[in-house]
Amino acid sequence: MLVTILNVVSSGLIMGGVYAIIAMGMSIQYGVARILNVSHGEFIMVGAFLTLVLVRQNVNPLLAMVIIMPVMFLLGFVLHRTIYKKLGDVSGSAGVFESNSMLVSFGLMFVLQNVALQIWGSQQQAYSFLLRSVNILGTAIALNRLVVLLFAVAISLLFYLFLQKARLGKAIRAVSQDASSAALMGIKVHRVGAICFGIGALLAGCAGSLISIINQFNTSMGMSYTIIAIIVVVLGGMGSIPGALLGGFILGFIGTLVNYIDPSLSLVAYYLIIIVLLLVKPSGLMGGKS
Repeated sequence: MLVTILNVVSSGLIMGGVYAIIAMGMSIQYGVARILNVSHGEFIMVGAFLTLVLVRQNVNPLLAMVIIMPVMFLLGFVLHRTIYKKLGDVSGSAGVFESNSMLVSFGLMFVLQNVALQIWGSQQQAYSFLLRSVNILGTAIALNRLVVLLFAVAISLLFYLFLQKARLGKAIRAVSQDASSAALMGIKVHRVGAICFGIGALLAGCAGSLISIINQFNTSMGMSYTIIAIIVVVLGGMGSIPGALLGGFILGFIGTLVNYIDPSLSLVAYYLIIIVLLLVKPSGLMGGKS
């Protein structure tokens, strides 16, 4: 019984950490740039495959993640400064922009998925990294999973501290709370939006790298992670970074527990949580907090 509990807790922490990174990326894109990026899972997929490319060149996957981070940021930043900035200029209002940007991100999802399919094919991919186990309270846990947990927690905490302490982080929080007032204070709102979209892509790439270390992956994996990201963001509160962090770990634990009972019920459990939450507390667990 103790072994089972430890397995569920360790797996919940690991997946919760990864989900938190995924959700924080989507949350900052929506909370600041006002883009519900339904192609978010494809950025995760790209991060996983770029890691695989570097691993095949004998690069350590953790070092590969560090190399990929600026690449993913630049991809997101350029997409925002070209496609989404132009879309904002022609949309006329914030509401129209939000709906149009979501439609554009659907198109981006299919573009990224099909380009990846042409490059890497549809087969499942995996590689070996730190497969030996360590014994914790009588439970054998793969070392690569512990490394993923440590990196996921470290990335989450560093990102949160960046938002709280760094000058750019404070500007991001100001724009998320009131873009008009932030602009009057001299903050370049559009530039901050592009930076946030880039950060969201960077975090997605990090999550993809971490996922590739412990799981198999393929070019059609994106949608499932987009769904998880949306559920976590709604659970924590739309646009709330602390909420995304909390929601990620909660969903990780629930998903691991349900998966232990019956893997086919995982998504059912996720959607039941959202239905109950929307009925009881529509703003999410930490709605309005950034």
